[in-house]
Amino acid sequence: MLEQLSSENFKEFLDYVDSGIQVVDSRGRIVYCNKHVAYLDDVNRERAIGRHILEIYPSLDHDTSTILKVLETGQPIIDNQQTFINYKGKKITTINTTLPIKVKGRIKGAVEISRDITQVKKLSERIVDLEAELVGDGSRSIKDKKNGNKAVYTFMDIVGQNRQILELKSLAFKASQTSSPIMVYGETGTGKELFVHAVHNASSRRKKPFIAQNCAALPATLLEGILFGTVKGSFTGADNRPGLFELADGGTLFLDEIDSMPVELQAKLLRVLQDGCVRRIGDLDTVYVDVRIIAATSKNPLDAVKARHLREDLYYRLNVVSLRVPPLRERKDDIPLLTDHFIQVYNRTMDKGIREIEPKVRDMFYAYSWPGNVRELQHVIEGAMNIIEGDTLGAADLPHGFNEYFKSDIAMKDRHLSLKDTLEQVEKEMIYNALGTCDMNITKAAEKLDIPRQTLQYKMAKYGIK
Repeated sequence: MLEQLSSENFKEFLDYVDSGIQVVDSRGRIVYCNKHVAYLDDVNRERAIGRHILEIYPSLDHDTSTILKVLETGQPIIDNQQTFINYKGKKITTINTTLPIKVKGRIKGAVEISRDITQVKKLSERIVDLEAELVGDGSRSIKDKKNGNKAVYTFMDIVGQNRQILELKSLAFKASQTSSPIMVYGETGTGKELFVHAVHNASSRRKKPFIAQNCAALPATLLEGILFGTVKGSFTGADNRPGLFELADGGTLFLDEIDSMPVELQAKLLRVLQDGCVRRIGDLDTVYVDVRIIAATSKNPLDAVKARHLREDLYYRLNVVSLRVPPLRERKDDIPLLTDHFIQVYNRTMDKGIREIEPKVRDMFYAYSWPGNVRELQHVIEGAMNIIEGDTLGAADLPHGFNEYFKSDIAMKDRHLSLKDTLEQVEKEMIYNALGTCDMNITKAAEKLDIPRQTLQYKMAKYGIK
């Protein structure tokens, strides 16, 4: 009877179990989670499968994740209490039993069974805190009527398993739990705005307004009125109008391209950051606002300070938490993951059925320097998906300009100048292939590569291979 049960039957049965069940492979990537896990952690199962456990639970790390501990030690953990914050900022407490999955003595993965005790924990804490509870905070319900002021991305939307990206997500998540100013910087197209949205959505301000303003998009006079508001008669045509600071009260104000804001306006912004008070143009009264500021720039902010595009005192006030989003050329090991992600996105939106990529295309993607970063990769794939026929993405499907680049003198020059990068990329690919064929056994992979085990471990640490 039991041997007649199919894998699908078994998964269907597990969906009715009143406990969370999650299975990961030896690399810590999720291969299965039942409905209870998806409900408890507010996780989209289809999007979670294949992602590393730390991508889905950014508040955990290698020291606090029971699953990763079991993968590392091979020893079961029974009835362990674990509190974490999911990628939407919800605090969850569970009792976990985590068991290794072994085949012929080798760890192939782990299974974790979780019982939700979040409400029980909340009730016990509530009893302790009840007599100190404030009756009301008299919160200002100021102009919180703009339903469009909403951050749409979460940490789960940031695709990547590169070491820099995982560390950046962890740092950004920690910063989301405070209200300190944040400075985000990185080249155009690296995904700075995704991190800004994710920080807001994981914070206690997530139900409050999220307002974004590009400081390079408007002249100084208009930008000042938009940020701080105006009163009737302050200038011709002026009306009583709240600024973005008042509209964002209780929430987050994202100032993009902060180094493009006129220096004289930066001085007024600094005063607001220091005392939390806003004065509309032409008004004598001030209004207190509770707003978290996140600023972004596409260049190193210290370079902007040296060029006198950004006030030094404002920089130090904003740079309480600094998030540098790396360019795609520094995280090329994420290119296959990003490529597959965008193909799946356009498979859905364009009703396509792409299943494979020609090896030549992957080689071209690795060799290219990606000056437009992740956004450029997305646009290249989108362009290819518009014209592709069949189920395989080939070099002929890529945009004309992309193919022409590899025939140009610029490409040849870039290749000669990037010998070190090319050799490192080849070395990294060989290590990945050896570990894959040896089922992540470092000793056997080192033998396959004909190098000492210690040398392989050093190179794995160097390239962020876990």
